[in-house]
Amino acid sequence: MNIILHLLQIIQYLYQQNCWWVNFVCKYIPLKQWAFDDSHSPKYQKFKIDELPVIEEPLPKLKWKKIIAEYPATHNGKTLKPVQYKKDPHISKTCTCPRCDAPSHYLYRNNGKAGQLLCKVCSTTFLENARNYFSSLHLKCPHCSHTLEQKKHRKHFVIHKCTNPKCPYYLKNLKKVDKEDLAEDYGKNKYKLHYIYREFVIDFFKFDLTTLPKNASSLKFKKHDAQVMSLCLTYKINLGLSLRKTAQALKDIHGISISHQMVANYCKTAALCVKPFVDTYPYEKGETFTADETYIKVRGIKGFIWFIMDAATRVIIGYKISDNRGVGPCIMAMRMAFQHLKELPEGFRFIADAYSAYPLAAHQFFRKYGEKFKFDITQVVGLTNDDAVSKEFRSYKQMIERLNRTYKASYRPTNGFDGYDGANYDLALWVAYYNFLRPHKINNYKRPLVENDIISNGGNMPGKWQLMIFLGQQTILEMQKKATA
Repeated sequence: MNIILHLLQIIQYLYQQNCWWVNFVCKYIPLKQWAFDDSHSPKYQKFKIDELPVIEEPLPKLKWKKIIAEYPATHNGKTLKPVQYKKDPHISKTCTCPRCDAPSHYLYRNNGKAGQLLCKVCSTTFLENARNYFSSLHLKCPHCSHTLEQKKHRKHFVIHKCTNPKCPYYLKNLKKVDKEDLAEDYGKNKYKLHYIYREFVIDFFKFDLTTLPKNASSLKFKKHDAQVMSLCLTYKINLGLSLRKTAQALKDIHGISISHQMVANYCKTAALCVKPFVDTYPYEKGETFTADETYIKVRGIKGFIWFIMDAATRVIIGYKISDNRGVGPCIMAMRMAFQHLKELPEGFRFIADAYSAYPLAAHQFFRKYGEKFKFDITQVVGLTNDDAVSKEFRSYKQMIERLNRTYKASYRPTNGFDGYDGANYDLALWVAYYNFLRPHKINNYKRPLVENDIISNGGNMPGKWQLMIFLGQQTILEMQKKATA
């Protein structure tokens, strides 16, 4: 009995010690991780996407003649007279107020030669060369409410910048610049210090997700049949053979004489049928997505493939081929991944690398759909775990990197593509094989990632490819019926 009491006293003592340590840690040791808060490292500010600006509606238009006519009623019978200049203000006679259209003799030079004018009729200040200021929305800095200025015009977006030298966001970043860079001429240009917003001039949410390759041959076979077509797909996609090796395998193994161009035509036709089924399939989606982009060669020039995978099921839920690494293809891949979702699940995570296209795309989803699609990008930086976030989520990044290597193994025999149509149909068939036909390690190599009762009844692989084409045709017919309805 004395031993039990002694042990209970020891337990209470250890419990008190633990409580003391927890209070000490909470009080004196900060537990908040600074990982991926780029403000602690201004050299990486260029990879940071700023928050949305404050959007201010334009002021309503007025009529200067009506204001002058009503002026005596509110000012004890006094009339509103034109401005009497002591010297020439150098205001063009064609210059008018952008809000009330008052002529030039009702305008002041509000700040001398700096260019700002003041309308005596409606008390509006404006710049002489800013004629559309009151006919469009105003974008303002969320930190200092200063109006953003258009600085650069890119292919898909316009860059707006806050040029206020007293902006608290700018001053906060300026304090963290290295003194050696400040001593150099234009040393501050090495950093992103001002608030920047990118306004897209193209709506990537209106693009069609099921764009198909052109010039595909029909399914009316003259010399061969559907069995030969499915054999071509099995050798080309499943086994990763080139077009010429596929034609040679059919001749050596099955005694079927076929050209490599006919193999390419069969693959393109199959992609035309299969792609709508694969792209619009209602995949089961969890709380964690992981994404990455990799390189391919198209006529010797670098192209890009974007992959988005569900981390729980390992299914490819979004993909896109592009000739650039901009935010547009990233948005298209995300749209494919988010389709059939009315809102994001609770605790949703989107894991990617530190490339700035992903936060910018997430920005556009929030702007388009609001709080239902508001999410942050969990960025896994580099190849080593230099911070807590990279250490925790490195395994998710390795999933998508392993997917890239798996695709590259089938892509390598092609020695690059002749065009983006060929790259599109090859990727569509490979994604169909990866999701619906390929036995996966997560299932002990016994079944594919997505089990479909119709496809599983195909028996061998050529039969499954024929059923995939059949399901694709049914999907196309349903899409056509919806379009006509």
